[in-house]
Amino acid sequence: MGRTSLLCLIALLVTGCASKPRIVVGSKNFTEQLVIGEIVAGQIERRLGVQVDRKLNLGGTLLAHEALRQGAIDVYPEYTGTALTAVLKQPIIKDAKAALERVRQGYKPWQLEWLPPLGFNNSFVMVVPSELARGQQLKTLSDAARRTAPWRLGVGYEFTQRPDGLQGLIREYGLQLNGDPVAMDLGLLYKALQGKNVEMAAASATDGMLANTAYTVLEDDRHYFPPYEGALVVRQETLQQAPALRAALEELSNRISEAEMRRMNALVDVEHRPAAQVAREFLSRWK
Repeated sequence: MGRTSLLCLIALLVTGCASKPRIVVGSKNFTEQLVIGEIVAGQIERRLGVQVDRKLNLGGTLLAHEALRQGAIDVYPEYTGTALTAVLKQPIIKDAKAALERVRQGYKPWQLEWLPPLGFNNSFVMVVPSELARGQQLKTLSDAARRTAPWRLGVGYEFTQRPDGLQGLIREYGLQLNGDPVAMDLGLLYKALQGKNVEMAAASATDGMLANTAYTVLEDDRHYFPPYEGALVVRQETLQQAPALRAALEELSNRISEAEMRRMNALVDVEHRPAAQVAREFLSRWK
């Protein structure tokens, strides 16, 4: 998306918020973001007793970020690794606490605040069929690198170009590949594994399909992949205008494990449940 188009979309969002409710929750345009967005909106409604305007499914990182900066939304979920590399244009940081502190400092000039992480790390993971993992006794990426036969690898389109992607992974582990990786839409990776078109795939740690025991995540035993901790980013002006908001949102900190996020993503992607319903059920399990 060009910068002009991006600014036009932001202008439309801001104009649409001229008579907005006090708090507007946004999200990017994939399942996990929709689920978290609904959880955040529901949490605000039940704790503060205010009407929340949902502007979910906005688009990609830059659109959501600009919507927050411009005041079209008040809060949305983001990931430390994404903020560091895509928004702040800074180098990868492997230590989770250091990465969080760096993005907190980087967002201060925009009057945006990062709250404590939600509890899950949506980093890259390398996935193989569980049948293959059992048969070849594979538990770690080092195990995979020791395999004599080269790997048929499936990846999303961006993985070959990312600074935390394919080339660094190959250097770190000495992973041998059978030809070039097969690039595809992320939603097709698991079908490719199931159909044995590829043997290993670069996926996300909280993918709903990983709730299925048919797939095994190989441990990143050399800690190659950087942290992508999920957290809420909020406008400081909104926190000042709604003093009870911080406490309400911080109740969500460390509440969502990777297993729980996978489960909720699976309910939407595999069982086709509405994200709002999944969010309500999650919130109903604790007072």
